[in-house]
Amino acid sequence: MGYWIALLGAALAVGLSCVGSSIGVGIAGQAASGLAAEQPEKATLAMLLEALPGTQGIYGTVVAFLVLLRLDVFGGLDFTSEAFTVAEGWAIFAACMPMAIGGLVSGIFQGKVAASGINLYGRRTEGFASAMIYTSIVEMYAILSLVISAITVFMM
Repeated sequence: MGYWIALLGAALAVGLSCVGSSIGVGIAGQAASGLAAEQPEKATLAMLLEALPGTQGIYGTVVAFLVLLRLDVFGGLDFTSEAFTVAEGWAIFAACMPMAIGGLVSGIFQGKVAASGINLYGRRTEGFASAMIYTSIVEMYAILSLVISAITVFMM
């Protein structure tokens, strides 16, 4: 049973992070599309801002992969074995929650900041650097979520 609880944590880490990324990229994509319609020459840099909220899904996938390594899934471990306890499963599940929740929330808010940055860039070309910095600040929290989840997966 511990394996399945740990796998649920991994699934939530990647799933919720991907949901946050898709919402964030969607929000930023709407702003980028509007800018591209009015100022097509700015579309390429707007795409860079739109892409940033997509990183949370990547980070969630990394955490899920680390859990699979920790469970020795690639070594052909028998999931019916009692070697992995329920307590260990819950510990891995808990280790995945920073990435699951952090990825979901930061992906959405990074998309909102990116959309605002795209609007700024549309009004003032020199505002692109500021827009990238503002959007990247939100990224820091996704990275912190990744780091704490990755470290705690292997501390269990």
